[in-house]
Amino acid sequence: MAYFNNAATTYPKPECVYKAMADFGSQYVGSSDRGGGAKSVGKLISDTRSLLKELFHTHNHEVIFTPTATLALNMIIQGLVVSGRKNIYITPFEHNAVTRVLHGLGKMYELKVQELKVKHDYTYDLERIGYQFSEVKPDVVIVSHASNVFGLVAPADEIFSLSKKYQAVNVLDMSQTAGLIDTDLGNLNCDCAVFAGHKTLYGPTGISGFLLNPNIALTPVIYGGTGVDSANQDMPRELPSRYEMGTMNAWGIAGLHAALTWLKETGIEHIHKLEQINRGKLLDILGEYEFIQLVGINPDCEYVGVVSMLIDGISSDSAASIFDRLGIDVRTGLQCAPYAHKFLGTFPAGTIRLSVGYFTSDEDFQKLRDALDYIGDNL
Repeated sequence: MAYFNNAATTYPKPECVYKAMADFGSQYVGSSDRGGGAKSVGKLISDTRSLLKELFHTHNHEVIFTPTATLALNMIIQGLVVSGRKNIYITPFEHNAVTRVLHGLGKMYELKVQELKVKHDYTYDLERIGYQFSEVKPDVVIVSHASNVFGLVAPADEIFSLSKKYQAVNVLDMSQTAGLIDTDLGNLNCDCAVFAGHKTLYGPTGISGFLLNPNIALTPVIYGGTGVDSANQDMPRELPSRYEMGTMNAWGIAGLHAALTWLKETGIEHIHKLEQINRGKLLDILGEYEFIQLVGINPDCEYVGVVSMLIDGISSDSAASIFDRLGIDVRTGLQCAPYAHKFLGTFPAGTIRLSVGYFTSDEDFQKLRDALDYIGDNL
């Protein structure tokens, strides 16, 4: 298969990730804070936290590990709502990991959820957003750093600067950008930043998390053993134990540690530059076919390597099986972001999404071209 589904999970991973996970079982025993071993799992976890803080240029945020970015967003949003925050702003491009949480909480709490204003050319209307905040004071602002549907990058710095005037808690979903876009959390008015280990961090599935400003009090919404302060039936006060319950996925952290080391050695700027080159190759190929309509493109906006398209005469559902049969791995439909498609005018059918990464090869692009030639010949 030619792999064009990197927005779902990057593939392949650096070889060092596979090796670290293969070696983990024979070299490490025990779990963090719950016993010793041939090598210290606790040190591995601590070192991985340090690499994440270094990656995001922060010493103040605490790293909280979770199995998925979806769980991280649940913990953050539920913890903020339970603590009394009701006026919530989101972008029009949020994933169901945000919108379904708010929808569910809205059945139990009186929430006021509003979308940040975005113009028809896909630029954020910062002036209007400022008016929105002055009309209804924001308690929480949630920004998808880059859309998983069409790759648009949000001006998080400018939005968060506006919302901090009202002491809002700012949440940045970096599932599509962590390890790809160099983000300085130390100088960004960001209180919670979510990362997905298996996407642009090039780590394995099953290990994600968030960086938390320790001055933000999140009410715990999941309870259990932490290995520390066990006589206390309340969750521990200290971080990160307060939000890390149960046995941690140390095997996944071993893979993430290797991925973060690779990212540091390779350089984010180089990885981002190569992905942008691959996005340009993808756009050039798609632009050769008159039956393809690109969705959400503005050359003056910033994007990651995620592109959505439509094909004349072929529904996105039908396209899935066609591309699969031709050996091209793509994602079709709503990509778990129905609000984005409503904004783009592609709801309810959705789009055909192709997403490139650092390892997308010339062979992949040639296979895609061959597939599109075949589709064009048979329309």
